Order: sequence, then C-alpha cells, then structure tokens
Amino acid sequence: MEPYLLPATDKTPEVRFLPADGLLELNGCSIHENADRFFRPLLEKVEVYARQPARTTLVRLTLTYFNSSSAKYVLDLLKILDETHASGAGKVSLEWCYEEGDLDMQEAGQDYKGLLDMPVRLVEN
Repeated sequence: MEPYLLPATDKTPEVRFLPADGLLELNGCSIHENADRFFRPLLEKVEVYARQPARTTLVRLTLTYFNSSSAKYVLDLLKILDETHASGAGKVSLEWCYEEGDLDMQEAGQDYKGLLDMPVRLVEN
C-alpha cells in the first residue's frame, strides 16, 4: 500500500499515512468547509489498511484546533483502528499531542481516550 501524504493548508492538517511503517499522523488545524471531501479518501485508505495492518500502528494527532465536523471524522478514523486493535489483528496506539497549557486540546484528547479501547497517551509539548 502506497503512502498517503497531504500538505497542510490554513484549514486542513498535514496528513502522513505510511502504511508500511504503521504510522498515521495529522498535524495542524482542521476547520474544513467540506470535511467529508478531506477525510473520505483517508478513511477509505485506513479501512483497506485495517484489513492487513502492520504489527504495530502508531496514530499521532497534533491538532492545534478542530471544528465539530472534523471531530466526527477523527472519531470515525480512530474507531476503524480501534476495531483493528480490539480484534488482535495488530497493536494500535494513539499519541494525542497538544501544546503546553492548551486545556481545550488536552480535554479533547481525554474525551477520545474515554471512547477508545486502544492505548492512548496524552503528550504535552
């Protein structure tokens, strides 16, 4: 499976999905006008990946801000990988990274942690 790379824009995060390395990273701000158009291709690639994942997969999310429609798609993305983890097909973990003192993003990470079975590590930068 080929890597999926998208550069960041003012309204969309950078995406680095490296299936061979078991790495998925989103970095930046996520305030899309059409979140489906942005996230749908990534969700489809992750669904294919989840059928034959790497032995270990690291999801690293470093979002400075995201809107409610992005939050839904991020959860959809994490649920696909959470099911992979729960099934035993591969070990998946999440690193939720946020800036020091950003209580909103820290709380968002804690909220996602409460919804997932995979290990979630909150990382304050």
